[in-house]
Amino acid sequence: MTQLTISQSMRQYIEAHPALKYLFFGGKGGVGKTVMAGAAAVGLARLGKRTLLASTNPVHSLSGMLDQDVFGKPTPVEGVPNLTALEIDTRETIERSKEEIREKIDWFLKYAEIRGKADEFIETATMNPAFEESAMFENMIDLIFEDEYEAYVFDTAPTANARRLLGMSSVYSLWVSKMMESRKEAQATRFRLSYSKKEEKDPLMDYLVTFRERMKNAKDILTDPERTAFFFVTLPEALPIAVIKRFIGWFHEFGVPVGGVVVNMVIDPEQVGEGVDEFVMNRLSMQANYMRQIEREFDGSLRAVLPLFETEVRGVSMLTRMADILFG
Repeated sequence: MTQLTISQSMRQYIEAHPALKYLFFGGKGGVGKTVMAGAAAVGLARLGKRTLLASTNPVHSLSGMLDQDVFGKPTPVEGVPNLTALEIDTRETIERSKEEIREKIDWFLKYAEIRGKADEFIETATMNPAFEESAMFENMIDLIFEDEYEAYVFDTAPTANARRLLGMSSVYSLWVSKMMESRKEAQATRFRLSYSKKEEKDPLMDYLVTFRERMKNAKDILTDPERTAFFFVTLPEALPIAVIKRFIGWFHEFGVPVGGVVVNMVIDPEQVGEGVDEFVMNRLSMQANYMRQIEREFDGSLRAVLPLFETEVRGVSMLTRMADILFG
C-alpha cells in the first residue's frame, strides 16, 4: 500500500489528548464514515473505555454494519465489551421536538393573551429544512449531557449537514440572544400598558435563559480541543479531497477542533499480481497521484491509511480488523 508520512497516528493523537471524549467522523457521502466511526469505537472500547457509538445521520446504517439491531435505544454490541451503539430514532426525535414547540407556543399565546391554538403555528415552525437537523442536534446534546460513557463516537451525516449540525451551538446562541432582547422589550411594553403593574412570571423567558445556558455548555464542549475532535474521512480521489479541504476551513471558523484526516479504501499494490488488467493499473496510478496530493494538502494531519478490503466491512470481526489498522 502507498506509504504516507504520518507524523501522529490515531493512537498517538488519542494518547496525546487523554481527556478526549467526543469523536466525530464525517466527510463526503460514500467515503466510509460509518465504518470508520465503528472501527474507532471498537478501538476505544478495546482500550478499556466505556464507549457509545451513535449515528446522527438520518439515513442510518449502523445496524446493517454491526449485523445487529441498535435502532431507537442504546444497545450493547455483541462481541465487543465496553461498546454500546445507537441509531437515533429520527421520527421520535422530531415528534418530541414538535411537542416541545407546541408547549412553548402555548406559553406565548397565553402570555400575550392571543386567542388561538398552538397547532395552527406548528406547521410553519417545523417547515424549515433545518428542523430535522435541529432535532438531531438536540438529541446528540442530550446524549452528551447524560454523560453515561467515557467516550462518544458520532457517525455524522455528510459533511455539509455535519457542519450545520455542529455549528448550531453558535447559531442557537445568536438566536437566543435576539429572542431574549425581543422578549425583554415585550415585557417592558406589557408592564407599561398594564393597570396592575404587577410583574408576572414569564415561562418563555425562563425557557430562553435555560436554553442559553444549555447552548453555552454545548458550545464549550464542541469547541474544546482537549475533549472534542472531528475526523475527516476521504478517499484518494479528487472530489472527496476537495470537499474536506473546504470543510476543514469552515470547521475552524466554527471553532470545532479538527482531529485529522483518515484515508480509506486504498488499493495495496502488493496485493495486485502480475498481468493485472489495465483498469486496475489505472486505478493504482490514479490513487498514487492523489495520495501524494493528500500528503501535501494535509501534512501533519494524517492519522491513518486504510486499505480497500477484499470484502465489505460488516460485522464485529471486520470492524476489529479495521480497528487494528486504524489504531496501529
